Amino acid sequence: MTNSKTTSSLTKLQGVITSCTSCPRLVKHRIQISIEKRRAYRDWDYWGRPVPSFGDGEARLLILGLAPGAHGANRTGRMFTGDRSGDFLYRALFELGFCNQPTSQHMGDGLQLIDTYITAAVRCAPPGNKPTPLEKRLCLTYLQKELMLLQNIKVILALGAFAWNSYLMARKSMQLPVPRPQPQFGHGAHFAFEEKPLLIGSYHPSQQNTLTKRLTMEMLLEVLKEVRKKLDQS
Repeated sequence: MTNSKTTSSLTKLQGVITSCTSCPRLVKHRIQISIEKRRAYRDWDYWGRPVPSFGDGEARLLILGLAPGAHGANRTGRMFTGDRSGDFLYRALFELGFCNQPTSQHMGDGLQLIDTYITAAVRCAPPGNKPTPLEKRLCLTYLQKELMLLQNIKVILALGAFAWNSYLMARKSMQLPVPRPQPQFGHGAHFAFEEKPLLIGSYHPSQQNTLTKRLTMEMLLEVLKEVRKKLDQS
């Protein structure tokens, strides 16, 4: 049964996130994109704000991405929704039973995550998909608060080196131990902290990675199978 207090706290936090204006460069960029739009989406009313996290407040799996896509999540208002990276990710999650359908098109499409919570290191679409170090640090406070609220997380799946390093930075800021040298990102890399959780890495399902076959569906499914195995063991 979902803890109503946790759900309420997460909901309030997402309200704070979607109202954030801490990074002027990101605010300007996300608004500009929502006004100019992409021709294929000219009839859309772009979200154009920081994108909230979503999922099961009692989840054992936390998926951590980089930042919203300019014409994906920045348009639809939901993480990994409305672009090819989301098409790729949700198809794989569906295969392993982490969501109820293989597609994610918009917030009212019926998608539900199962035992899973999805968040990102940065909540606004950054120019060139590259947030500055300051923007990353400012947004990290939201990840820290989510980590404190999500008490049942057993596995963190970091999509890309940026997400992997952001989690390690969040741990340090929360005064949680991080070994030296710190664990290095790689596809399929994993590290078990003495105090939960298990950190697992995967290449990010960006269009660049999937089109060049740096990340194939088989590769992502293998990582998710390992995630499922670890959760079943826990």
